[in-house]
Amino acid sequence: MFLSTYENKLDKKGRVSVPASFRSYLSNLGYNGVICYPSFNNQSIEAWPQDRIEKISNTIDALNPFEEKKDYFATSILSESINLQFDSEGRISLTQKLLKHAKIKSSILFVGQGKTFQIWEPAAFEKFRAKSRKKSNIYRSSLKWEQKLNN
Repeated sequence: MFLSTYENKLDKKGRVSVPASFRSYLSNLGYNGVICYPSFNNQSIEAWPQDRIEKISNTIDALNPFEEKKDYFATSILSESINLQFDSEGRISLTQKLLKHAKIKSSILFVGQGKTFQIWEPAAFEKFRAKSRKKSNIYRSSLKWEQKLNN
């Protein structure tokens, strides 16, 4: 699994070293890279193993071929995705399009999300993390309330 948060620097050529634990997990899955695309929900980059993006592709393929949403999802995810292979030093080269979407200039945060991870500009992630803590406390409290009502 992808766990924890790691900060690394983007070099002058747009390369960044992926955390060793993330590379190890991907290697154990049989991958020497990661699929990245601009996040729908945040000003970040989604990073997924090949098998996860294949599941998304299969789900999109299962949609009615004549519905607009199939084209929307395929265009928004698959056409925006890029397969980034690790170099001999465990780095990936992020595209200018991805860097611009996440507003990354020099420092990068790798944020574990379980079966996937995200790549953030550190200050943007801190704002999101604070918001996430507040929201999850609200959701957690409401779950306890629902549990009390159901007992």
